[in-house]
Amino acid sequence: MSKKIKIGTRGSKLALWQAYHIQELLAAKGLESEIVIIDTKGDKILDVSIAKIGSKGVFTEELEDQLRDGRIDLAVHSAKDMQSSLPDEFEIIAFTKREKVNDTIVSDSKDIDISDSSKPLTLGTSSTRRVATLKHFYPHVKTVEVRGNLQTRIRKMRDGACDALLLAFAGVHRMGYDDQIVSLLSLDEFTPAVGQGSVAVEIAKSLPKEDKTLIKDACNHLETSYQLRAERAYLRVLEGGCSIPVFALAQSEGKKLALKGGIVDLEGKERIVKEVSGPVEEAETLGKELAAQVLGSGGDVILKDIKTKLGK
Repeated sequence: MSKKIKIGTRGSKLALWQAYHIQELLAAKGLESEIVIIDTKGDKILDVSIAKIGSKGVFTEELEDQLRDGRIDLAVHSAKDMQSSLPDEFEIIAFTKREKVNDTIVSDSKDIDISDSSKPLTLGTSSTRRVATLKHFYPHVKTVEVRGNLQTRIRKMRDGACDALLLAFAGVHRMGYDDQIVSLLSLDEFTPAVGQGSVAVEIAKSLPKEDKTLIKDACNHLETSYQLRAERAYLRVLEGGCSIPVFALAQSEGKKLALKGGIVDLEGKERIVKEVSGPVEEAETLGKELAAQVLGSGGDVILKDIKTKLGK
């Protein structure tokens, strides 16, 4: 690739960390790049929940506009922000090596314990999955909508909006806030959002094949890509965007992939979890198989109810 690769990204500190990470991976293969910062709808509208804005493409649409007309060569996203089905002209060609996938509680106070129902506790989160999971396992915990980048959320917490924040470990760690982590939450209870912990590289299919190959070879982590292909195939069947409380986690050992996932209703009353396993090469088939099991066990009724309540 003779020209500089243009990397499109959102402008938050975490988004820029991801873009610089991709830049480093490209540089390690001798590829020059520059970073182009793009504002998205999700960055501009901070006083409304993601569920109300509409979850499809809320953090990706503007980046895709610039991919489409060639102003950027690739777009960098948190894999968990990517809608399960992309418009036909785009594809994800790389998933970076996955960070620890857990959800975590972040606070200035070290004595926070979500299992202690004797003390009032308010957690800040913008995730319907996390809210519904809390209602299911820890109904005594109150939640409040807190959006914005990590620094903004921490400021809101310190201003008294909540006692602690419920966030993905990956973002907290990448921003250097490890000392604020009070606890890592159980993967059995807080099974993460699809793609949590990895960075996705999206391109327009019209990008020259040689360029695609160079970018993929530099950025893609094979084990992670199998995991995310399974998770995203599950999400695609359920048509779950950021606002639907579905979850899935694929874990691989050698050539075997285990995929566990499910759905929880908005009130946290019913939570369905299933698990499938098979060869890593059958990642997408496993995702569809998991979806069929979840939907066939009552997940279809829960999903319909959620979409009705969210006005989808």
